[in-house]
Amino acid sequence: MLEVELVKALASDKRLLILDWLRDPERHFPPQRDGDLVRDGVCSLFIAQKLGVSQPTCGEHLRVLAQAGLVRGKKIKQWVFYRRDEERITRAKELLSGEW
Repeated sequence: MLEVELVKALASDKRLLILDWLRDPERHFPPQRDGDLVRDGVCSLFIAQKLGVSQPTCGEHLRVLAQAGLVRGKKIKQWVFYRRDEERITRAKELLSGEW
């Protein structure tokens, strides 16, 4: 059975864009002062800026993705950095393709 959180997370073009960008963060985002783009993830401020939305709107998109388990947040200082959860994404793809 498909999880409601997963379907909801994938139902937004903006959330799909975020997942795509986080697949190759060094290509899509500038270097960060704090946190490594690959190891720690991308600062939510950079994601909001690239998405062209306010920080609260971006935060809601990231919350939905995190609730579905597709991204993980890591707090560094006062910022939260996000990266993909590749294991969960692989399981989600299997679930969506009916290979479960």
